[in-house]
Amino acid sequence: MALTVAQMMEAANAAVPRISVADAMARIEAGALLLDVRDAPELQMQGRAQGSHHIPRGMLEFRADPATQFHDPELRKDRAVILHCASGGRAALAGKLLKDMGYGEVFNLGGLSDWKEGGGPASEPVDPGM
Repeated sequence: MALTVAQMMEAANAAVPRISVADAMARIEAGALLLDVRDAPELQMQGRAQGSHHIPRGMLEFRADPATQFHDPELRKDRAVILHCASGGRAALAGKLLKDMGYGEVFNLGGLSDWKEGGGPASEPVDPGM
């Protein structure tokens, strides 16, 4: 039976706990990876969380699997991963994917605006020069 987006989101939100900025900061201080899964143009237009690592959601499977030539060594199954996107939806789905791939500690921070509103430091958007 085909899944709907609502069903996928329900499963993702059930599997990946949402955490506060304060909790995320404490986990990052302890070694967790803050992972931004937005697309590159979003980072240019909206800035990014200071210290975040960027992997677009469309490449996550390839970057997360050590068996591929595209593996990103920042992603390790023994390291907590805190995901964010623009609003939290893609982060939840990406978190569920990582859980399905065997990553144990995976959390959803929500969106970049949650990070900023919670006091997380962020860079400014790239000035397009116009």
